[in-house]
Amino acid sequence: MLFSSIPFLYYFLPVVLILYFIVPKSGKNLVLFLSSLFFYGWGESRYVFLMLAVIGLGYVLGLLIEKYRGQKTGKQFLFLAVILDVSILGYFKYADFFIENFNMLTGLQVPLLKIALPIGISFFIFQILSYNIDVYRGNVEVQKNPLLLATYVAMFPQLIAGPIVRYVDVEKQLRTRKHSIELAAVGIRRFMIGLAKKVLIANALGECCAVFKTSSEKSVLFFWMYGIAFMLHIYFDFSGYSDMAIGLGKIFGFHFMENFNYPYISESITEFWRRWHISLGSWFRDYVYIPLGGNRVSKLRWIFNIIAVWFLTGFWHGAAWNFILWGIYFVLFLMIEKFFLMPYLSKAKFWNHIYVLFFVMISFMIFDAASLPEAMKNIVGLFGIGSEKLISTESVYYLRNYLVTFLIAIMAATPLPVKLYEKMQKISFGRKVIMVAEPMIMVAFLVIITAFLVDGSFNPFLYFRF
Repeated sequence: MLFSSIPFLYYFLPVVLILYFIVPKSGKNLVLFLSSLFFYGWGESRYVFLMLAVIGLGYVLGLLIEKYRGQKTGKQFLFLAVILDVSILGYFKYADFFIENFNMLTGLQVPLLKIALPIGISFFIFQILSYNIDVYRGNVEVQKNPLLLATYVAMFPQLIAGPIVRYVDVEKQLRTRKHSIELAAVGIRRFMIGLAKKVLIANALGECCAVFKTSSEKSVLFFWMYGIAFMLHIYFDFSGYSDMAIGLGKIFGFHFMENFNYPYISESITEFWRRWHISLGSWFRDYVYIPLGGNRVSKLRWIFNIIAVWFLTGFWHGAAWNFILWGIYFVLFLMIEKFFLMPYLSKAKFWNHIYVLFFVMISFMIFDAASLPEAMKNIVGLFGIGSEKLISTESVYYLRNYLVTFLIAIMAATPLPVKLYEKMQKISFGRKVIMVAEPMIMVAFLVIITAFLVDGSFNPFLYFRF
């Protein structure tokens, strides 16, 4: 079930909210858990049992890890938890990738398993992994109530596309949390902003990318339009979902971490990755990079640690070589910045932004490609290689169609709208205007978004496949 869908907005969510707020405090987690199972089972009914099995394994192994923590046996149970979770993820997500590459290397024809990828498996596997690791480290107390652990993992606002919520961050909120009209209002506003980002901006940009891929008249202008459109599309698609998840969390009394912080204003690739998909980056830092030794090792070992983390980051996104290349691509830039470029970037106050935007755009063209040859074709097309025209009639037509969307997206990807909002809040007249206008704008957003959804417009979520 999509957040940006009629069934979710007008049936599922209202019913869940009514049930959640009429039941006593002791029953709220049960309502949240059962509704989350229904939410997940809406499109993945057979994989509800897989998620429950993963939760059950995490629960039992967490108890054993806690019981023997500080002993060799506790470490063995942690190792078992990691192996089982990674094996489940590997089987469903990567089995066919390994078989395909084995067949290419050996010339054999081992049949593919053709396993359907459970939605959000990468997210809930990482959450249960972080729980077991934190129990072993003594960062959290083991959860003896299976309902609370299951609610943490299955909670529908963040279940299928993040942000990756760690148990340590919501441990106390699972037991007791505050609900208020003010917090719910903030949550609704955040949800509506995310919904608008997704439906009104990301979907339109996604349509532009789809048009490019089916076009037989790809000019240089069209290649650039595609590169910029996809770069903005993936940001608004994923950050829009994160906004909706954070907003829903607030309505239910949870405070999830921010997942994006205006990454396209970065002055270096290093800064970009501090601002993009923050929950994933911090997860790999705390559970992979630091355990490997981080930067407190020899230079060669540190380089190995960086390569390992970014290889895994790329591979986490998908079972294809373009995702691995995407991860290694960022390794190269992070190394270049670390050893050479950073002092120059700090002085180039305009060109550093151009540098980041250009090379991030190239990275997402690799990310979006169905194959490495397609990625290379699209990248060289930016420079007129393989394209007969600089500008075509078709590219001009679509530029006119999507120009307003491009301009809105570019402005909305910066802190400017928020800064204007904050400045108005500091002025008495501005606060009065916001008090009257904000509810009207939110209602208008809902009406317009509903019209788009009823019309059946382009509406996939990119990160559902991860």
